[in-house]
Amino acid sequence: MRPVSIWQWSPWGLLLCLLCCSCLGAPSPSTAPEKRPGSQGLRFRLAGFPRKPFEGRVEIQRSGEWGTICDDDFTLQAAHVLCRELGFTEATGWTHSAKYGPGTGRIWLDNLSCSGTEQSVTECASRGWGNSDCTHDEDAGVICKDQRLPGFSDSNVIEVEQHLQVEEVRLRPAVGRGRRPLPVTEGLVEVRLPDGWLQVCDKGWSAHNSHVVCGMLGFPSEKRVNTAFYRKLRKRAAKASARRPKPLGRRLTKLKVKPKPRVGRGPIKRLLAQRQQHSFGLHGVACVGTEAHLSLCSLEFYRANDTTRCPGGAPAVVSCVPGPLYAASSGQKKQQQSKPQGETRVRLKGGAHPGEGRVEVLKASTWGTVCDRKWDLQAASVVCRELGFGSAREALSGARMGQGMGAIHLSEVRCSGQEPSLWKCPHKNITAEDCSHSRDAGVRCNLPYTGIRLSGGRSRHEGRVEVQIGEAGSLRWGLICGDDWGTLEAMVVCRQLGLGYANHGLQETWYWDSGNTTEVVMSGVRCTGSELSLDQCAHHGAHIACKRTGTRFTAGVICSETASDLLLHSALVQETAYIEDRPLHMLYCAAEENCLARSARSAPWPYGHRRLLRFSSQIHNLGRADFRPKAGRHSWVWHECHGHYHSMDIFTHYDILTPNGTKVAEGHKASFCLEDTECQEDVAKRYECANFGEQGITVGCWDLYRHDIDCQWIDITDVRPGNYILQVVINPNFEVAESDFTNNAMKCNCKYDGHRIWVHNCHIGDAFSEEANRRFERYPGQTSNQIV
Repeated sequence: MRPVSIWQWSPWGLLLCLLCCSCLGAPSPSTAPEKRPGSQGLRFRLAGFPRKPFEGRVEIQRSGEWGTICDDDFTLQAAHVLCRELGFTEATGWTHSAKYGPGTGRIWLDNLSCSGTEQSVTECASRGWGNSDCTHDEDAGVICKDQRLPGFSDSNVIEVEQHLQVEEVRLRPAVGRGRRPLPVTEGLVEVRLPDGWLQVCDKGWSAHNSHVVCGMLGFPSEKRVNTAFYRKLRKRAAKASARRPKPLGRRLTKLKVKPKPRVGRGPIKRLLAQRQQHSFGLHGVACVGTEAHLSLCSLEFYRANDTTRCPGGAPAVVSCVPGPLYAASSGQKKQQQSKPQGETRVRLKGGAHPGEGRVEVLKASTWGTVCDRKWDLQAASVVCRELGFGSAREALSGARMGQGMGAIHLSEVRCSGQEPSLWKCPHKNITAEDCSHSRDAGVRCNLPYTGIRLSGGRSRHEGRVEVQIGEAGSLRWGLICGDDWGTLEAMVVCRQLGLGYANHGLQETWYWDSGNTTEVVMSGVRCTGSELSLDQCAHHGAHIACKRTGTRFTAGVICSETASDLLLHSALVQETAYIEDRPLHMLYCAAEENCLARSARSAPWPYGHRRLLRFSSQIHNLGRADFRPKAGRHSWVWHECHGHYHSMDIFTHYDILTPNGTKVAEGHKASFCLEDTECQEDVAKRYECANFGEQGITVGCWDLYRHDIDCQWIDITDVRPGNYILQVVINPNFEVAESDFTNNAMKCNCKYDGHRIWVHNCHIGDAFSEEANRRFERYPGQTSNQIV
């Protein structure tokens, strides 16, 4: 039994202790820190590469989740406080823009403001825990003075030497497994550590570990590996290695001559070479399976002085199952299609990249958003895997992916990470009064690497498009023929690269240096614009057919991280729709702008009238960039009739359709002038048409076209009574980049009896479920109406 000193229990000992402390004075926090109450529950560490033990990206663990600090308003004073939290005397500098690499998980602190004298980072001012508008490209780092605080022994600091963080994970295709196209779905697990890429010992490796690794690599699930094949291959390699000639005596030993081994051919030879290069850096991996990152699992790192690593073991091998969007390029299309696919009840909207966006869920046949209360990485990962991506890189709050419109269906979602769908997680059903769209939740998911890059551009957002073709083991880079390359193809490239949206699709790129890549390997590319990768677009096969040859005429793109997102206020259309019989003598100006039906040309001008379906339209910009006309001011057209400039030839399409989709009447609206009619609170107007002003729609503003404006109608003079669909499409020719084109159409039910019209059930084209949309378009017993 451990002896107890009298000073620990005696009141006299306690009194003497207090007197001694009073005489000697309390130690300074900068020289002998003690446990601060404000730091309870927090843990700190330095991470990232390349770095030294006293510098790196600052990471904080709160509520069991590791996160980072945004560099907004970060100063040396804040670095002093954090270095003391980490056990160093002071800071000598700090870094911004993720110098040590981007982190993962939450961004715990933003706009951190410290005076430098605080005892804990919790005493500094900030936007609040987890409240940030940053990305991990803005992670802050510190450079501390390489001098430890005397007597510092804070268990809340994760020592760098003992707890290295796994920054990246990759799969190296295993030799002898045949050639496979990208993305790589099976191979040896390698982790990036300060010593480079090292392998993981497979002792104790479990399916949970594979699940986490596949999630980091952008795959929703894992499958069993054919271990018999790898065991057989290793045995054959071991036999081939055992047949190597031994040293030929003392003379060769002194001369340090090493005879070359006689190894087998093909995969055995390659496996032998690979086996001799095995370098293990990690072992004892034990994941629960719900972790979003391997660094969150229990794991052990080999020490530098370990001479025997992974005795009796082998490198861990993982095989992943790609999601449906990537199955075609990985050769598993048939397998994915064989599984029954029901209608999805979760989707992402407003994101610049695949696997990124505002989370929307389907309830009662209507799409709505999710409130960010208690939104975390586990819930975000459930969403990502449900949609066919990997685990979540970030759980976004505060409408970082833009505000939605309409219902808010869920709040306080609490997932364990094992659920197959977000709807299986415990949650709270709420009303609009409980939460606002300023708190819409979002996600960023891990995606597979699919082999595409840009070269020669002035920045990473532009350049000549290069694709990687071939199969694992024989991959090469090549160019794309520029014939008929356009905006839709560029949209796919920018999305696949994670660079956002396409400003331009270029057919000539002679002004960009192509480096060593001069071979054209793809031609005839045709995309709809909705694909996630060029592999999903139509293109020529192995035969390349270019009308214009040479690297001068190869495809290029200019991408933008942000884009606008226009949305029509459908309820206003329903509220303001009415019929007007307008005399012809009042329509000369509208006729000049082609706003009437073709039969108006043969009308008895100026006598008679035209029957017009009129309504107001209010177009909101919910994106993250202003909506600007594609054409510059120099090419705008002045219209004397209305006294304004037209900046776009066609801005909206107005159509009357039969239930089977036949168009019976149409209208169009050139952009009389794009301007900010009204804006949300605290948003200033930037665009107005007066005096040849700049045209556009600011983020958070809307342009209102009243029902009494010329061309704000559809000429229905020739339409017979019946049931119809009113459809309005904004930016119909995709002339201006938007983050989401699927919400550019609005539809309403119409009933016309020849004298009056009833417009009802107006909604954005993607606001309902597929089944609800089918019911919307169905009119039992109704035959198609035709123009007289």
